[in-house]
Amino acid sequence: MEPGLIAAIVNPASANGATLKRWPEIASAFEKEGIHFAHSFTEGPGHATELTRDYLQGGYNLVVTVGGDGTANEVINGFFSGNDLLNRDAAFGYISTGTGGDLGRTIGTPKDPLNAVRNLVNSSIRPLDVGKVTYLDNQGKEALRYFINVAGLGLDGDTVDRVNRTSKAFGGFISFLWGTVISVVLYKNKKMKIVVDGQTICNEPVTTVVVGNGCYFGGGMFALPHAIMDDGLFDIIILHDLSKLNLLVSLPRVYRGTHLSHPRITSLRGKKVEVYSDELVLLNLDGEQPGRAPAKIELLPGAINLKG
Repeated sequence: MEPGLIAAIVNPASANGATLKRWPEIASAFEKEGIHFAHSFTEGPGHATELTRDYLQGGYNLVVTVGGDGTANEVINGFFSGNDLLNRDAAFGYISTGTGGDLGRTIGTPKDPLNAVRNLVNSSIRPLDVGKVTYLDNQGKEALRYFINVAGLGLDGDTVDRVNRTSKAFGGFISFLWGTVISVVLYKNKKMKIVVDGQTICNEPVTTVVVGNGCYFGGGMFALPHAIMDDGLFDIIILHDLSKLNLLVSLPRVYRGTHLSHPRITSLRGKKVEVYSDELVLLNLDGEQPGRAPAKIELLPGAINLKG
């Protein structure tokens, strides 16, 4: 890596402000590794995407996220302008300091930020698949967004919406577990038509559908235990009209990754997933809640280079 071509995008608000406190230590770790870099702090939703585009258009070849999965999602979106990659040779790096940490679990980012810096500096570059989603935003307008880890519709989107509107002071596991339990109690299953690679899989009440490039979501749930981020396929699970009691009883199995044998869960793989509903079905993209169904989710094989 050439000096001057590396940028860090830091979300000072992630982990309830803990990232801002740790940033000087993280910056020092880069400097001790002999890495010269530019950096910017995000100032609100969407800013990380703008900063990423600015850096890539300015000739930077490595953009490192310092924050949570939501910030990483914004940075990934900054690699694209509409349907096009800004720089196919540029790479993405991740220092996980946020609440959920699900992306880091899948790609193997060390939990300690200082170890993550050393891992990033000494690692090679590898291509990862990316998901492309067209959907309706929360104002009802058609929108386009990308994701690197997991997309979901139904209970998944409802839970993320709830968690993001509350404090995450108790950390990712507790925050998402609490949000999931409350959402299960309040949630009503929605009728969805789910189409995978042109084949209608179901058209009935569904609890949730999860489309995974990565394995983990929801603050440590091992929802898609067989997902591989560079195999050219999504792993997909559909929870068919589970009762509240069944969901709560089955929840520990999701954390262990042993839920796929449940008789009301369909597990399959594919490259394109379409979800339609006449009801309000919320969308989750990497822990963010940008909109709702109808949604079309497509796989872009090897679209993003990961360093780390």
